[in-house]
Amino acid sequence: MASFPALMFFLLFTTFLNSGCESGKVLVYPVDGSHWTNMIKILEVLHSKGHQITIFRSSNSWYISESSPYYTSITIPQEKPQNVESQTYMTTFLRKTLEDRQYQGTLWGLFEFYRNFFNLIQGNQQVVANLAASIIENKTLVKELNQTKYDVFLTDPVFPAGVLLAHHLKLPLVLNVRWILGGDAHYPIAPSPLSYIPVLFSHNTDKMSFFQRVKNVFCKGMLVYLYYYISNPPYQALCDRYFEHNVNVMSLMQGADLWLMRTDFTFDFPRPTMPNIIYIGGFQCKPANPLPADLEDFMQSSGEHGVILMTLGTLLSDLGPKVSEIFAAAFANLPQKVLWRHIGEIPATLGSNTMLVKWLPQNDILGHPKTRLFVTHGGTNGLYEAIFQGVPILGIPLIFDQHDNLVRMEAHGVAEIIDITTMDVQSLTNSLKDLLDPTKPYKLNMIKLSRIYRDQPIKPMDKAVFWIEFVMRHKGAGHLRTESYQLPWYAYQCLDVMAVFGAVGLFIFTFIWISCRCMFRCLTRMKKSKVE
Repeated sequence: MASFPALMFFLLFTTFLNSGCESGKVLVYPVDGSHWTNMIKILEVLHSKGHQITIFRSSNSWYISESSPYYTSITIPQEKPQNVESQTYMTTFLRKTLEDRQYQGTLWGLFEFYRNFFNLIQGNQQVVANLAASIIENKTLVKELNQTKYDVFLTDPVFPAGVLLAHHLKLPLVLNVRWILGGDAHYPIAPSPLSYIPVLFSHNTDKMSFFQRVKNVFCKGMLVYLYYYISNPPYQALCDRYFEHNVNVMSLMQGADLWLMRTDFTFDFPRPTMPNIIYIGGFQCKPANPLPADLEDFMQSSGEHGVILMTLGTLLSDLGPKVSEIFAAAFANLPQKVLWRHIGEIPATLGSNTMLVKWLPQNDILGHPKTRLFVTHGGTNGLYEAIFQGVPILGIPLIFDQHDNLVRMEAHGVAEIIDITTMDVQSLTNSLKDLLDPTKPYKLNMIKLSRIYRDQPIKPMDKAVFWIEFVMRHKGAGHLRTESYQLPWYAYQCLDVMAVFGAVGLFIFTFIWISCRCMFRCLTRMKKSKVE
């Protein structure tokens, strides 16, 4: 039987372990699609720690289930679905984007790219803003939410309806974020010099030539235009209608207590940051689980050559028969086996070494010792899983931030990028063989990057949960937040101070000049009087 001191020690130790945070109430406004696959991972862990979670979802939600063991949902009626939640719309958008790439490098191609992107965003933002308005105007629902006394509001601000709702409900705000619709989420709160911080769609690294910096400034200008004239107006209309004077979405985001940033400096380039930014890139990564028997048999059948994994995500898996035939023919040229997540017609050039599936456990396959290469569109979830598991990458960027993500991987020496609009069977085969060549440094570079990423004192998921609970315990984290966002732009840049210095300097210069001129005149008169 255990001694009394040992029993007391055990009780005190277990009390300490469970004293991190009492169970609280978390209100969540998620973003659908791939963003939801990030959010639900955090919600699962919060639920396991005893927190009560309530989420908003639209009646047209694509990924977000109405019932779940992890949360209670509030379903908001929505007549029109968002563009990014429509498989048909996104397939059309992708094909238009790929068509415009044939004019890549020309002024017309640049104009068509931004016009296509702006059209997608503009329609989507109005739908989201209407959903937020319907919540705010539902007085019964708002009253119930206030009476529930939530401890924290968690949202992804890429569509900032949740930011407005958090302000309306007066709740501490935590952002689970990678992008806002003005580019990188760092821009509103951290210094971001355009000389070495690459802008979204610039496809630059942190080492830029003069012309690349010109492109960087141009892309930043387009994102500023996107925010103020395309993305923000529907939300600003809500601020003007429901909130006090001079409230805007940007200042509400800048006033958030905490930014859980879904990036990491093994992936991204070094840059200035702020104390209320917590980096959790790759927080969804975990060791691989055993594969189902059929997949395990396929992996083992590859022998010494191993397996190539190809998946282009959930939304954009069907690239049409022409592109699929190129991939199938290139894969057939290789000694490796290929596991391909494919939707659509079976290619006529499909080799006997290729297995087509409609779904696969991506992380578990990437973590399998037989996996040699990952062919991907460049979504951040897949890239972090590849880093975590140490698998080199062939990037096939399609839309949004994918090309910029893959540029970062290429800069680390762990990936190659191929343009889907110009590739043929030979060029694709050459790229695959190059990445698979054991004499090339891609695999070694990725293993090194994986070791660096894994060498962290606290797991990214643990950091995310700790800081959410921190905000819950302390009713915010204002001590970590700079108040610079409350300054007008000219005060932030100290232009008013420089103007005063300039005015004082001009006054002193003018005073000295006038004084010298007067003295010179006096001396001249004195000389004349002496002569006379």
